[in-house]
Amino acid sequence: MDASHLALIGPLVGGLGLFLLGMGMMTDGLKLAAGPALQSILAAATHTRWHALGSGILVTALVQASGAVTVATIGFINAGLLSLAPALWVLFGANVGSTMTGWLVAAVGLKFKIEALALPLVGLGAVLRLTGSGRRHGAIGTAVAGFGLLFMGIGLLQQNFAGLAGQLSLPEGGGAMVVLAQLLIGVLMTVLMQSSSASIAIALTAAQGGLIGAQGAAAVVIGANIGTTFTALVAAIGATPNARRAAAAHVIF
Repeated sequence: MDASHLALIGPLVGGLGLFLLGMGMMTDGLKLAAGPALQSILAAATHTRWHALGSGILVTALVQASGAVTVATIGFINAGLLSLAPALWVLFGANVGSTMTGWLVAAVGLKFKIEALALPLVGLGAVLRLTGSGRRHGAIGTAVAGFGLLFMGIGLLQQNFAGLAGQLSLPEGGGAMVVLAQLLIGVLMTVLMQSSSASIAIALTAAQGGLIGAQGAAAVVIGANIGTTFTALVAAIGATPNARRAAAAHVIF
């Protein structure tokens, strides 16, 4: 294996490792820090299906990262803070809220870079863990640092595969095989970059520049939404049965 292969595989393995490590730390921290206050907030936000759906839509629209909302929801299930039924409605809401990204990219070309919060979250988590006076403060620090590591993993994947995804040629035409190829390109770009928003931005930019038609861009966007379920599947590795069921429901939806 030469240096070029290591340069490609290394960031992929490292990014996935940071993602999984962050997910584990977040879940463990939430389990230790869980108290009546946090459980009351979650219960109030998800006590009906419409509240849960609205919470998923609102949070995803604000942070523009459906993957982060999905991972956090699965983490809450894994930590026993959310039951399966309301969590499913949060996930459905996250899928609806993620459409805001496309509208913002199309309208103003802006997307909030949630991975920019990674290092501050890791630092804040470390401070809370080292200076906390009790076990609960340390657990909160672990959970916060876990969020940061999770975003670092996603950011690392984005940085190292954005160029590769952007260089993929987008076939044009109206045949079924061409549409399928465009769909698969959307899936592949999102899996590589761990960001459906980035894939959607590439598709919309290509369409705006005349490099691909509206039908082709739509197929890539649909593929991007399919590819974003990969995040949930990775987050469900080693999780509880209910967390795995939620990830499966997210894929089916």
